[in-house]
Amino acid sequence: MAAPRVPSQAGNTSLETFTTLQKESCHRLEYLVERQKQLCLLSDRVLQVLQTGASQAVEECQHQFRHSRWNCSTVANSTDIFGGVLKFKSRESAFVHALSSAALAHAVARACSRGELNECSCDARVRKRTPRHWQWGGCSEDIRYGEIFSRDFVDAKEDKNTDEGLMNLHNNEAGRRAVRSRMQRVCKCHGMSGSCSVRVCWRRLPQLRLVGDALTTRYEGASHVKVVDRKRGKNIRKLRPIHADMKKPNKTDLVYLEESPDYCEPNDELGILGTRGRTCNRTSAGLDGCRLLCCGRGYQTRVRDHEEKCRCRFVWCCRVHCEICRYKRDHHVCN
Repeated sequence: MAAPRVPSQAGNTSLETFTTLQKESCHRLEYLVERQKQLCLLSDRVLQVLQTGASQAVEECQHQFRHSRWNCSTVANSTDIFGGVLKFKSRESAFVHALSSAALAHAVARACSRGELNECSCDARVRKRTPRHWQWGGCSEDIRYGEIFSRDFVDAKEDKNTDEGLMNLHNNEAGRRAVRSRMQRVCKCHGMSGSCSVRVCWRRLPQLRLVGDALTTRYEGASHVKVVDRKRGKNIRKLRPIHADMKKPNKTDLVYLEESPDYCEPNDELGILGTRGRTCNRTSAGLDGCRLLCCGRGYQTRVRDHEEKCRCRFVWCCRVHCEICRYKRDHHVCN
């Protein structure tokens, strides 16, 4: 999840110099394993796509967790941008791994369709099908290549022989499937006078927000699992529910091995900020409510002055005139 940074360059930097700088950047990223560095060096645009995927994942994580005790806060000047939170094999770690994998697949597929990567372009495989009443056309975004790249890059760090690696590999795949299952078919009509005698369709990536929403739902219903060894000729390690009466997770479910740490109080070692000083909603019974977000410590109510435009009217021609309304609003902050 650490977003690589490309060194700044002067406006007249040659392509050859840029490529050299990019190769140096890939090799300098010590938190990448060897296979990840190889993929980073595929072309001069891969590093930028990796950075895009990582930054979009952080932004989406912070949106989805904005009302939670752990709000996906990041730690500056660290390759572990979420601090030590991901050291726990918790449901938060499951969500971050799934979202990271999904965001990279999404970013790569989008870059392919825009012609930003030499290794891929539009998805030509869908044209082999022969649907009725419409035909394939346009540029279908190649989620298949996005998934392949994401699987190769993200999964390269995981060891399936460890409990944590097995969990992360499962959640990585769940994230990629969340993108693939939400691919949209978009069509455009062609014909005389809007008759739509020919309907041309292509596949488009979903908004990453839709993927984030889906993974948040999976996070809320994540399965608590354990690793079991099955010896049938060879040793096979599987993830199974921690209790026999619980549903076996499928490939789209998120799974976790450990309970979450305490996010109520600050923990410098783990990079947990705690919830003191967070704004809460006094009337909400949800995660953003003062009772849950403040962890039982109570809250303070402060009165703040607010200004906003009001009583707007259209003035001929052609502007809108508004007045400025001032009012006071209660602001609730966790103790």
